[in-house]
Amino acid sequence: MRRSRLNLFKATSMTISLLGIIMVVVTIGVLGYLAFEALSSTISTDVGYGNSYDKLATLKTDYNALSSQYDQYKLTIDDVSNQNATADYDKAHIELIRAQSDISDAESAMAAKKSPEEVQKRIEIAQQQLVKASQALKDLQAKYG
Repeated sequence: MRRSRLNLFKATSMTISLLGIIMVVVTIGVLGYLAFEALSSTISTDVGYGNSYDKLATLKTDYNALSSQYDQYKLTIDDVSNQNATADYDKAHIELIRAQSDISDAESAMAAKKSPEEVQKRIEIAQQQLVKASQALKDLQAKYG
């Protein structure tokens, strides 16, 4: 009877030890998997932003070029001394300001680590607004020379 209790104790002790080891291995596996997923998610997010950084840099360059065109044309409008021309210039310049605002919005979305889709959407809006601002300047130049 004593041997049977001793064997039962050994078997129970071994089972508990084996279950403990299995639980430790599973816990390490789960933690390793979670760490790997977090790391790969971070890497894929950074890669997703890479294209957006390039597009944003292009937008800023285009904006600066268009802004200098607006500044040069402002001198022409001032020489004309026409209130209608000045009012039309101001309306067109508002489009440029909206483009700047949209570019800043896209930039802040990237800084806030928004999803790449959200950043891309904001960049597209900024591109469209920059096209509107460019067209407004062309229309103004066509109207007033």
